[in-house]
Amino acid sequence: MTMMQWLTGPNGQLFSSSSVIVILILMLFMSIKLYISYRNKHTYRLLIAGISLNIVRQALLVALAFPGWSPSPWMYMLSQLLQIISFIIINFVFMKLYTYRSAQLRIMPFVFMSLLAAIFAVVQYSLAPLSEGDAGLSAVTAFPLLDAYSLIVILVILLATRNAAMNSKYYGSLIAFFCCELMRIADAYAFEGGQSWIVLLVQLTPIVYFSLLFMLLFEWVIDRLMSTYQSSIMDGLTGLYNRRHFQNKAEQLLQSCKTMAVIFCDIDNFKRLNDTHGHHMADGVLKRVSEIMREESAGIGAAGRYGGEELLICMNADRAKPAIVAESIRRRVEAETMVTISVGYSTTKLANQVGELVRLADEAMYYSKSTGKNKVTDYKAIPAKAKLSN
Repeated sequence: MTMMQWLTGPNGQLFSSSSVIVILILMLFMSIKLYISYRNKHTYRLLIAGISLNIVRQALLVALAFPGWSPSPWMYMLSQLLQIISFIIINFVFMKLYTYRSAQLRIMPFVFMSLLAAIFAVVQYSLAPLSEGDAGLSAVTAFPLLDAYSLIVILVILLATRNAAMNSKYYGSLIAFFCCELMRIADAYAFEGGQSWIVLLVQLTPIVYFSLLFMLLFEWVIDRLMSTYQSSIMDGLTGLYNRRHFQNKAEQLLQSCKTMAVIFCDIDNFKRLNDTHGHHMADGVLKRVSEIMREESAGIGAAGRYGGEELLICMNADRAKPAIVAESIRRRVEAETMVTISVGYSTTKLANQVGELVRLADEAMYYSKSTGKNKVTDYKAIPAKAKLSN
């Protein structure tokens, strides 16, 4: 037996369905984890249902292809019906996941399409009832109404998503499924299994289709994990590290460089800006100042939000002079925004703990603010009588 003969016979179907079942089990595991971990329970329940139906369908194909067993003819129709319904459910779920929330994707058209599939199956059975004695049935058995409806469903979903800017893998999966259905129908109606290359493609294309779906779901899971992680370390408004994670980054930097500096910035007259221009304008200014802080710290350290309008940078003072970086930030904020900032900085020449460095930089910033604002102060330059008591 050649490899082509093996792949185009019952063993090929067993190989194809077994491979797909493995992929579906992995997808089912991810779906259950999503259902447990996130709030959108309804969508993930549908995803679990769609994947489960696909697993049942592939198990049916394994049974239908198993050598030496004569299955009931209605199992072929059930297999085709399960394929259509699971396809509708899966596509609704992925459209729901990958389109923006305000799109308000409605479930009723998908429910209607699923009900139509069941109706067509009943009509098909009424027109041409299957009996146990039917001969020549195979995994590509033709059911004209269901086969035609399957192609219509694919085309409807392709048209429905043409302006949705879906992931390219999603469109790839639709095209793969459409090609698989076209080849299966051509094999059933025109060639009756006589073209081995078509049979081979019909057997192997489902692996491509479900592999693309797996990658789509895997990317979604990774995106959710990254989003959860980012929200745990980032300040939601400014995009800078939150206070706790900034402390961690500063501790790491302190261990890895000879000299570290902390630059402490505070936006001048921020409360007045809030009162006169409103929170929206004030938030916009805070975001822009934060962008400047992030750009100036790139490659030499990290920027964080300490609280309110107070922003910090921890930096490797061996790679850049903190006085130059601090002045660059002050100058850019004055030139690029409608506010100014008061800045102070300290280095590990004065303290060797992050908390103490932040306190000294804060004190230097306070000196800048109390002596005219819109200036940079090195803690070492503060007159002894002006320094705050510990």
